Order: sequence, then structure tokens, then C-alpha cells
Amino acid sequence: MRLGFSGEVVDYYHKYRRGYPSPVIDALVAALQLRDDDIVVDLGCGTGQLTLPLARRVRAVVGMDPEPDMLERARDVAGKQDTTNVTWILGADSDIPALGALLDSPTLGAVTIGQALHWMDPDTLFNNLAPLVRNGGGVAILTNGSPAWLQDTTWSKSLRSFLEGWLVRPLTFTCGSDGASQQRYAASLRRAGFHVSETTVEYTAEIDLEHLIGGVYSALSTDHLPAPEQRPEFAEQIRQALHPVDRFSEHVRVMMLIGQKN
Repeated sequence: MRLGFSGEVVDYYHKYRRGYPSPVIDALVAALQLRDDDIVVDLGCGTGQLTLPLARRVRAVVGMDPEPDMLERARDVAGKQDTTNVTWILGADSDIPALGALLDSPTLGAVTIGQALHWMDPDTLFNNLAPLVRNGGGVAILTNGSPAWLQDTTWSKSLRSFLEGWLVRPLTFTCGSDGASQQRYAASLRRAGFHVSETTVEYTAEIDLEHLIGGVYSALSTDHLPAPEQRPEFAEQIRQALHPVDRFSEHVRVMMLIGQKN
């Protein structure tokens, strides 16, 4: 399964996508009772925003993603950070049974999914994961704040208006961060036999126009990314749409839906 997040999009994704600050990792480790001898799978790992900080807390992490370019960048970043306990695997949620065949079950301390579950089949995935996770461990679904164009601020509404005009379609897709999606995921976890709880970490982030535009680019597939020669004009139109604001305050609410195996 390829999602179109390759080439230049990977550069924007790595540079401008929100990472996960230490309080998020602390809360995640505590909620899943992770130990320093655990193995974790980070499914839909992208360029390693969640994979790499988790690797500092456990014995080993498997970063798994269907996009080869994402994995290539993640592997490069891990090398620069001298992180040697991550294995990078090309694969999607449908490949979990094959991964499980390589593991002694139940082996995994956790499986993490950082704002990528909307690309997957939750019911099948959670049923496939249940035999692989040790007692006390589980599955963590992280929602890393709302997209910049769906926040309840004046500048966000202006950004959404511009992007809807440019894309010629409404922007309502929440990437699984809305309440209805979270309820569906929780119900799916329960059907697979997990005990469900929620943990939230909130913080405020300040970003400039460059990071705002880079974040927009990171959310576009290669088919929708403006051509290089169009990007100066695209950026200028965003600047004008948001004028006179050129620094933006985001209230980031990281929601962690925890499915724990007892």
C-alpha cells in the first residue's frame, strides 16, 4: 500500500511535522507500563517522530511504514542520532500477521500508532495484534493535535478558507482526531479484548509562517504538492490570507487512546 507520501513530501514531513515532547513519551511509557527490556512496534512510523524517542526508553523498536522514502529518511536520522536499537521494516497494517510469524508470542510491550490509524483497518489490525502483546502491555493510538487548518482560531479559519479555495473542496477530514473516530477506535479495541483508557497531554507551541506552510506541504501527497516554481506564489498567497499575523500559537492536545491487555 502506497499513500503518495514520498519524494519532497518526506523532506517537509520530517522538518515540519510536530514531534512528541518528553511529557508525551513519559505518559505513554507509564500508561503502557513499558520496561527497558521491552520491544515496541511503531506502526505507520513516518520518519521516526515517535519511534526514535521511544527507542531511548525500551530495548528495541520496530519502525514500520508502507512508504520506502519515509523509512530511508528515518534510517538516516537514526544514524545521525547514533540510535542503533531500531529495525526499519517496509510494511502496512496488513503485514502484521507476517511480522507476528517472526516473533515469539506474546512478545511485544506495545504497538504505537501515531495519527495514522485512519489509513488502516482497525478491527482486523487489533485482532491481529492481541496475540502479540504481553500482559500489561497494549496498543496506543496517538492523535497529535488538530491540523493547522481545523483549529478554533482566526488565523486557522483564514488558512482553511484559502486552502479550500485552492483545492476546490472543503477541508473537513480530521485524520481520526474527532470524537466519533476515537469512539470507533475504542469500541474496536474492546472487541479485540483490550481494556481501554485515555491519557491526554496538552501544551502550547509557537510557530512561524515557514513552519506553517511546511506543515501544509507535509500533509499533501506528491500529486497535490505545488510544483517548485509555484511555491513562492503559494506561500505569498498564504501570507496575504493571514496578514498581519506572522507568528502562530497552537494549542496542541495529544490524545492517547490506550488498549491494554490484562
